[in-house]
Amino acid sequence: MTHRKADIDPTAITKSFAVAKAEHKAAHGIATFKPTADYDATKPSRHTRRRTGVAPTGSGADYHFRTESKYYELIEQARDMDRNDSLVGILADRRVDNIVQGGFTLDPKTGDKALDLDLWERWQAFSGDPDQCDIAGECCWQEIERQACRSESIDGDIIVIGTEEGSFQMIEAHEIYTKSTKPDTFLGVTRDRYKRRLKYWVTEEINEFAGRGEERDIDVHNSAGVRQLFHVYDPKRINVTRGVTQMAPVFAMSGMLEDVSFAKLVQQQVVSCFAVFRELAANTDALPSVDGYGETSTEQLSQSGTRTIDGVSPGMEIIGNPGEKLTGFSPNVPNSEYFQQVRLLLQIIGVNFGLPLCLVLMDGSETNFSGWRGAVDEARKGFVTDQMNLVRKLHTPAYKWWLSREMVLDPKLRRQASKRGIDIYAHNWNLPTWSYIEPVADAEGDAVQLRNSLTSPRRLHAARGKDWEEIAEESIADNGYAIERAASRAAELNAAFPSQPKLTWRDLIALPMPDGVTMSMQGEQEEKTAAAPATEEETNA
Repeated sequence: MTHRKADIDPTAITKSFAVAKAEHKAAHGIATFKPTADYDATKPSRHTRRRTGVAPTGSGADYHFRTESKYYELIEQARDMDRNDSLVGILADRRVDNIVQGGFTLDPKTGDKALDLDLWERWQAFSGDPDQCDIAGECCWQEIERQACRSESIDGDIIVIGTEEGSFQMIEAHEIYTKSTKPDTFLGVTRDRYKRRLKYWVTEEINEFAGRGEERDIDVHNSAGVRQLFHVYDPKRINVTRGVTQMAPVFAMSGMLEDVSFAKLVQQQVVSCFAVFRELAANTDALPSVDGYGETSTEQLSQSGTRTIDGVSPGMEIIGNPGEKLTGFSPNVPNSEYFQQVRLLLQIIGVNFGLPLCLVLMDGSETNFSGWRGAVDEARKGFVTDQMNLVRKLHTPAYKWWLSREMVLDPKLRRQASKRGIDIYAHNWNLPTWSYIEPVADAEGDAVQLRNSLTSPRRLHAARGKDWEEIAEESIADNGYAIERAASRAAELNAAFPSQPKLTWRDLIALPMPDGVTMSMQGEQEEKTAAAPATEEETNA
């Protein structure tokens, strides 16, 4: 029987084949699942970079510092770049300037206004006095903030501890170290099976040259269960023990940038001294050799023999031999490609610090106003993240430790903390903010939000790093003082000149009015109304 092509059901044929294939695999024990795709990154090829130090079956967060000495060597290498490179230290300072700025502002939220003010005043007195705040008596709290932020960037981390004296002590990254192997301890940090930090080991320096002194362990929490050790670092993985310098991804690139820049400066200096083409006319006999240019010196080579070094200097005059033509040469050093390459390297290195090129160079000529604002706004997102990390790692636990010690020393504060409705540890840290990029437009935007109830005054000012209650109290006090003084002076003038029109405090001081609000004196309005002719409707009435 002959079937036409149109009579054949292709779906039925496909189903039958699929069923037969499945039955065949089941009968012979063949797995029915087979991956149809995978990642090209796992396939070695000449286009895939071979990466070393990668565990084939996965590794923990600390696997890449299996040799502890390499970790501490990395810290010192980063510090050397900070000291000697022309770019790294400035970028670290620029990052800290944007993150810390004028410091973080404490805002207690215990539920009692009087208690909030008391705690705020106590903290201000403590944090602003280096003798109380720093065990070395050198740094106030804002300086501790800046140092913690900078060390987290260059060294990778730093710890701050609360001491028995009631002050804070900063411990640098290289001091978190153990001389010998300790159980469950890596890079000077002892943790339990859940990765909970129990204690840190510190080897104090005897002096700058005597090496490490005795090691001691510091518990993360004190006997009352309050955290007394604050480890400031930026964890890239959840279980990482220590922080890593921000320079790690661009370590070689930054060093090469310094080398290339130095080589270009030397090259430019040499060609700026003098460059001469010596030409002899055709059929001219060889001229006597020239002993050298300027004052020469002799250098002893590593092997036998010496060489003569010409004393080249800017502005020197070259006198040719008879029959010799001298032609000056001024090469384009450095060339235009060099500046493009340097610009790219600056961008890559700056991005690792969270800084766009306009902030790296502190120069807005690379872009227009919109470009500047867009780049800075994107950078500020990273700065806010860094600020929140600093609050979590340092500010909040440090404040709680300080306040717990204050309650131990002050029975009155303990009684207040025990009252119903009081949360003695509740507080906020108002983050430092940045000034308006476009002041008029940004200020108008804030005013629109308040006018349309899109935010509250306290939230708006907190977003700007300010305390609304403090601003309101100061505004009321300042305006009250101005009105009081103006009213007193107006009364004196009215008594001295009784025949003159009476003065009010508004005649002596003009306080600013909200936009769109006008004001007229009631007496002036009544005089204008009385002097105006009556309208036809008023006459008929």
